[in-house]
Amino acid sequence: MRQATIERKTQETRIVATVDLDGAGTYQVTTGIGFLDHMLEQLSRHSLIDITLKAEGDLHIDGHHTTEDSGIVLGQAVSAALGERKGIWRYGQALIPMDETLTRVALDASNRPYLVWKVDFSRDKLGTMDTELFKEWFQAFAQHAGLTLHVENLYGTNNHHIVESCFKGLARALREAIQIDPRKADAVPSTKGSL
Repeated sequence: MRQATIERKTQETRIVATVDLDGAGTYQVTTGIGFLDHMLEQLSRHSLIDITLKAEGDLHIDGHHTTEDSGIVLGQAVSAALGERKGIWRYGQALIPMDETLTRVALDASNRPYLVWKVDFSRDKLGTMDTELFKEWFQAFAQHAGLTLHVENLYGTNNHHIVESCFKGLARALREAIQIDPRKADAVPSTKGSL
């Protein structure tokens, strides 16, 4: 059962997240930030990871802590559910078109976190969410899920499409990387013997 629940309580946020890596893409997400909820729902639906996440944060200040900490908690839950990472494909990639936008995402579930973020926005906000916070979410998620993650928007003009293609790209690449390879279901995909 590749499932995990992680809870994080600080003076800034209170977040609990549950994931099922072998789910059907069902979700129940409440962060208090509408656009972030929408993106995490896309992540669940297109990765087929069931996600339940409830966050309460200091939104009277801004969305930074809630956004970053939701990435931390969700990343920790994914990492815990992966366990020793035996049998996974490990690598995943996606090329996501969304109308005029095209985004490429590639990842290695190597347990060596690193983010390459080549995404620019022409607006400061989408809904009530600061666009600079999307990189913060991806950084936190990659760090705590143990992913080497490359996200590159190749082109696009609509900021909503750009960020949504990033989340959908992550979802599809993650779906590929964490699936079990039936030929090596009992082996860690590394010549070192561990990830």
